[in-house]
Amino acid sequence: MSGFTALVLAGSRGHPDPVATYAGVSHKGLITLGGQTLLARVEGALRAAGATRIAVSTNDETLAGQLGAGVERLEASDSVSLSVRQAAETLGTPLLVTTVDHALLRPEWVRRFIDDAPADADIAVLLAPEAAVQAAAPGTRRTWLKFRDGRYSGCNLFLLRTPAALRAVDLWRRVETQRKRPWRMALTIGPDMLVGYALGLLSLDEAVTALGRRAGVKAAAVRTPYGQAAIDVDKPADLDLVRSLVEGA
Repeated sequence: MSGFTALVLAGSRGHPDPVATYAGVSHKGLITLGGQTLLARVEGALRAAGATRIAVSTNDETLAGQLGAGVERLEASDSVSLSVRQAAETLGTPLLVTTVDHALLRPEWVRRFIDDAPADADIAVLLAPEAAVQAAAPGTRRTWLKFRDGRYSGCNLFLLRTPAALRAVDLWRRVETQRKRPWRMALTIGPDMLVGYALGLLSLDEAVTALGRRAGVKAAAVRTPYGQAAIDVDKPADLDLVRSLVEGA
């Protein structure tokens, strides 16, 4: 896959974002880091990685006014999964998906992810092993997914390679809508899958394969050696961390 299409998720949850408030801006994407907004940093990394078409999904008018030349705006929905589905219907597949708060995103991470994603996978997700993350940012606090073969952190990079990938997005959507009914969510994901994960019986590949099978797609996990790929800006402490990494503050 040479040139590719990319989607940047930049929706809002309808209430003040604590990171944006901490930085004194109206939207996380407008935070300035190393002389550029997070939006511009992500757009630039995608361009340098070979993106020939970039769209940003947002419902924030101020952020929309800051889109780079040639970048398309798509209206964000009330949920992340629905925004992805609607964007994929507009942009088609293959489609690389990331987020506007991926402050440290680098083109080589994107290219390696695309190159390493199995050619026969409908959907692929990038994860970083704990050792790589801790080596890149010692002491950082991340959300860890625990598997039989170790702990991993998500990297906010997804590749929807085929139209069938939308089945996985639809499963994600069903899980989102059932988050206040845990028993329904468990039935959607699959009790065997949940029990296997909770007991640490599944490897990363087994878990992702099982989730894909549940959705009716072939899903693959891709491991990255770049630990900083797992660092996004979800909390004020994350912003302090990426600022120290970029600006030495």
